Amino acid sequence: MVIIESFTTAVVLLIITMLCWGSWANTQKLASKSWPFQLFYWDYVIGILFCSLILGLTMGSIGEEGRPFVDDLLQADFSSFLSAFIGGVIFNIANILLVAAIDIAGMAVAFPIGIGLALVIGVVVNYIKYPVGDPLFLFAGVFLVVVAILMDAKAYKNISKGDSQISRKGILLSLSAGVLMGFFFRFVADSMVTDNLSPEKGKFTAYGAFFVFALGIYASNFLWNSYVMAKPFSGKPVKYREYFLNGNLKLHSIGWLGGMIWAIGMSFSLIASEQAGFAISYGLGQGATMVAAIWGVFVWKEFKNADQKTQRMINWMFVFFIVGLISIIYARLK
Repeated sequence: MVIIESFTTAVVLLIITMLCWGSWANTQKLASKSWPFQLFYWDYVIGILFCSLILGLTMGSIGEEGRPFVDDLLQADFSSFLSAFIGGVIFNIANILLVAAIDIAGMAVAFPIGIGLALVIGVVVNYIKYPVGDPLFLFAGVFLVVVAILMDAKAYKNISKGDSQISRKGILLSLSAGVLMGFFFRFVADSMVTDNLSPEKGKFTAYGAFFVFALGIYASNFLWNSYVMAKPFSGKPVKYREYFLNGNLKLHSIGWLGGMIWAIGMSFSLIASEQAGFAISYGLGQGATMVAAIWGVFVWKEFKNADQKTQRMINWMFVFFIVGLISIIYARLK
């Protein structure tokens, strides 16, 4: 299996994670013009599961170091399997809420609020269990991210004054997604070994943990997504037959691509966690917030009608996010 043995390489992987996690939602934006987000999400989940299997059979199986992917799955105990699976179940409901928030409020709002909050909670929760990195710089970075979240929420309220109901719903969905998203990584981390060169018996390596995590996402989708299809946050209920009658290869491919992009980011985050630590690995990956905000502001023009005061607030939001992320990285170097 492929194993990362330096912090520098881990940072490179985490930067790729950040780009993947901040960019996958563009596929949802592309599909939403003619495809309800609930139907897009079925393809997205299939993409995650497929990619986790392919990565396990390739990167997780080559080389002589570590433990091969199939052997890793077979030797794990029930508690490790359950922990990774529950992580997938929690992530899935959080991500459905996030996709709904993107559908209502846009990427430039849903990501900074939802994923920014997840970053704060995730860093704290993971650091308590695995205290890697200088706490002063780590939590200073978290504080700056909180400031950025508040700025983004205020900016969105400024441009949504004409429809306070949509504004409130978009922010509440983003906050709900963020709270749940902050906890899923802890369960996956609990199922994993801390030394991939001499992996502990009963626990998963990154590749095994990710595949079981993906199984949790896929299985729980029959519960969470089915409920949101029947009782959507906005618009009309969605029927299963629409997936087969109204879908085409292009629409399905967009969803599969979105899932695979996110999956590559998640796998790299888990692979890098041995060198970076779970708190920093999760926190830096959630710099995706800034990447998504860049897409939302500069590509999708979600703040094109904002006044100068709101535009300045968005600019400062980016500054606080960037400085906060730099502080989180530096926490591991101290």
